Amino acid sequence: MVGRQRRGRLGPAVAIAPGARVDRFEVFFDLVFVFSFFVIVRATATAITGHTLLHSLLVLAVLWWVWVIHSVVATRVRLGEGFVPLVMVVGMAALFAFALAVPQTISSHGHELASPLTVAVSYLVIRVVHLWIYWHAVRNEPVENRHLMKLTPELVFSTALLLAAALVPHQFADPHTGELVRDGLWATVVALQYATGLLVGTRSGGLISAEHWTERYDLILMIALGESVISVGVGTNLASQPVSWQAITAASICVVLAATLWWLHFDVIGPAARIALHVAQGRARAALARDAYAYLFLPMITGLIMFSLGAEEMLNLLSQSRLPLEEKLHGLGVPLLFGGVACYLAGDMLFQLRALRTFTWARAGTVLLLVTLIPVAGRIPALAALVLLTGVCVGLVAVEVVTMADSRLALRQAVFAERTAHEARESQWRRRWHDELPDEE
Repeated sequence: MVGRQRRGRLGPAVAIAPGARVDRFEVFFDLVFVFSFFVIVRATATAITGHTLLHSLLVLAVLWWVWVIHSVVATRVRLGEGFVPLVMVVGMAALFAFALAVPQTISSHGHELASPLTVAVSYLVIRVVHLWIYWHAVRNEPVENRHLMKLTPELVFSTALLLAAALVPHQFADPHTGELVRDGLWATVVALQYATGLLVGTRSGGLISAEHWTERYDLILMIALGESVISVGVGTNLASQPVSWQAITAASICVVLAATLWWLHFDVIGPAARIALHVAQGRARAALARDAYAYLFLPMITGLIMFSLGAEEMLNLLSQSRLPLEEKLHGLGVPLLFGGVACYLAGDMLFQLRALRTFTWARAGTVLLLVTLIPVAGRIPALAALVLLTGVCVGLVAVEVVTMADSRLALRQAVFAERTAHEARESQWRRRWHDELPDEE
């Protein structure tokens, strides 16, 4: 009774409209994902090894599934209206606890259980919050209720596996064996989550607002790009030592490189995919949203996280005083830099293929070139390797600007015409506010 009274005072949940956009509360909620990405990079950067990188990427994949479920819930109900924000704050706090426990989970070598258990419990709370809100929005729709019931077993088994990953590895005398078991359990969680997305199918009510969906994923990609810029700033280590000219040069080049990666998606591919999702209807739209955005954005996000780690390693090296110009970047720095960009481009190629049914040979060649250049970049000075990587990406942008000039112009005209018409309708609707005001004497 008390819960109903509170919901009555705060207002009911409000369904999403076909033309809905992202509201401010959703952007506020995204701040926790900003922090989560930051924590994953920081926890991995403290001691980059193949094992810590693998577990970090598994944590990222599980976190991404939370984001996917979050975006699915937001396709049914406005998260910033009625009593829903009050419930979402609980999920927000749980996600924050999840992020706080990640560093110890990634680097744990002893018998400490608090952080792994916090991760598992926080994951359960987040998912329960999302599923309860979704159920509240569709409780009177039989088809949607059946769709929701198909997601419940995944939640139960995923939570059980995360609890096992927290408890079981400590039963092994050999810490290395325990870590392998833990990673195996996390990998099973990832496989279960993404397989569930395929098995559940697209028989639900579909995607109501294509604009809302694309805007949500564009924003999360921007967050990952922002993490790469943050890593550049952290790598220069401004507070502890003077900044060398090499560090300033490398930081400027990294910002140019991050802007290039932004361009490669948001100049043509992203806007064209947005239109394609608007054009699709029913189950075809739901399948496109799942495959292109929910699934194929993950390798793009993964590539940006890898690039962030490589950029921080590069800047940490070049920030050292009296560093010889011929100093090379050792360890995983070069593979993370070049491999991260290659992973991002490969994910964007797959996204383009699924959303637009087109394939860009220049991008495929660039991915192969970047992979081929990894051993070469490891043998040349660090700053030269960064210049080489940036030159390849800038060259790809130049090639696409020339070869896709006509398509790019047509797309720009269509997007600008839509935006202008939309702004005109908004201005016309708001004009009634002035018309209703009494005349001033």
